[in-house]
Amino acid sequence: MTMTKRAVAAGVLTMALVFAGGIGKGLAQESSGSTKSTEKERSKPLEAYRLDFSINELEDGKKINTRQYSMNLNANDSNEIKIGSRVPVEPKQGEFQYLDVGTNIWAKLDSRNDQLGLTVRIELSNFASWGLGTFPTPEQPQAHDTRPVIRQLKISASTLALLGKSMVLGSVDDPNSKRQFQVEVTVTKLR
Repeated sequence: MTMTKRAVAAGVLTMALVFAGGIGKGLAQESSGSTKSTEKERSKPLEAYRLDFSINELEDGKKINTRQYSMNLNANDSNEIKIGSRVPVEPKQGEFQYLDVGTNIWAKLDSRNDQLGLTVRIELSNFASWGLGTFPTPEQPQAHDTRPVIRQLKISASTLALLGKSMVLGSVDDPNSKRQFQVEVTVTKLR
């Protein structure tokens, strides 16, 4: 290689290193800027809450059954309670599928501008011949029908949480009876 070609190659290599260093420095500045905002979020203390749910069954305005569920939850986070059974169903000879039957409660709290938003999804399902939240017992065996009739109640709600006060999230009438189902929640800040 001649002296001129070596000088050009050295110059190109030097420029490439300078250019790569500039990109690295720019990326480092960008990432340190995003790190600062992430550190600020992490330095903010966690706010913990307790959510107490009541699922009430009413007939002619009187409570005849209540189921209660609780969960602890941090602000800007979600949590879930799932209770029930996976029931095998055979839609075709030799093919099995599973139905989730029971109670599923999903909740999320969003803390913004000194306000607490609450989003909830509640799904209750059971076999049509049983009451809300009732599971089969030896005295009441499950029928061996491959096509069980499932009752389902689903409420999805989004609202502003009022701390320490019971709030009705939703209420529905049972189309097969004179009963009504009501979902209440109480949000309490934990210390």
